[in-house]
Amino acid sequence: MRTIRECRMRPWVALLFAVSLLNSCEAQGSSAVTTVFVKKGDDRILNVDDDVPDEFLNVDWTFNETVIVVRFAPGVEPRIFPRFTGRIEFPVKNFSVKLKNLQEADSGVYTARVFTSQGGVQPLAEYKVTVQGPVSPVKLTVDSVDSVDSRSSDSCNLTVTCSTQHSHISSTFRCVNRTCSQDGGEQSELTTSGASLHVYLLNSSIICNHSNQVNWTKDFKMIENLCPQYADRHHSPLREPVIAIWLPILILVIIAGLLVLFLYRRKRINYNSETIENTVYEVPQTHSLEQSPTDDASGLSPTSTYCLVGPHAGSLIPTQPLPESLYAQVEKPARSFNS
Repeated sequence: MRTIRECRMRPWVALLFAVSLLNSCEAQGSSAVTTVFVKKGDDRILNVDDDVPDEFLNVDWTFNETVIVVRFAPGVEPRIFPRFTGRIEFPVKNFSVKLKNLQEADSGVYTARVFTSQGGVQPLAEYKVTVQGPVSPVKLTVDSVDSVDSRSSDSCNLTVTCSTQHSHISSTFRCVNRTCSQDGGEQSELTTSGASLHVYLLNSSIICNHSNQVNWTKDFKMIENLCPQYADRHHSPLREPVIAIWLPILILVIIAGLLVLFLYRRKRINYNSETIENTVYEVPQTHSLEQSPTDDASGLSPTSTYCLVGPHAGSLIPTQPLPESLYAQVEKPARSFNS
């Protein structure tokens, strides 16, 4: 009897299983869960992309399957439920919604469903919303610097700690011949708030990073500032920007100096040329030899000419008596002004 009853119940069990599976497939529909991250205090639009049947009773947005956010019904204004009053808008004509000023308590699953007049339920969209606040500041501290032989060695070991308010992570870095590596590779840890804490090596910098999906903070230190021998033998990348800034300025100063010198010399040449051109020399005055006759003998040229005749220059001590000085008077005839 049990076997007959079991055989009779099996078709009904199979039918119930098929109906349950059909309802499950209908509930899933063509929509897929979309995961989004929102910064605390920001807004987020939840779109409905699927088509809604022409004849429907209402479209509901629910939060975590239990709380109704808003209900759309044909011919009436959308009904916003108390928890989201003043915090929801409708940016488009379809059934999309915009959630405003989201807080961490608003994190959850938001689902849009359409209810038809035939009693069917069809999902339209589903979003898993995670609201995150800004991460706390992070600090990178150096616990120890181990140089085997100070300046004479190319080896330097560093131990650092990357910490936040509630979490911390430590790591060791080894530098040999200006090549650095991190023991165990990049170190990471999840904090109690769901953020990630990372400490890693990038070029010649040790970086400590605290981040989530919407915000991040970091702190870093240059290895060359921690290992003296590394700084001496490794060109600091900070010098390159300094050179790149001052070199064009120096070139401009030199060009400006050459331009000023050229203009100055040109001005001097022009000034000298103008000076030569503007110089006025005195015109020599010619005096006429013609004079009116006068009876005054003082106006005539002297008629007496004296010539002193002396001995030939010789010995300073004369051997013979010096001859008497001889004067010759030359009579010069007076000029005739009548001829």
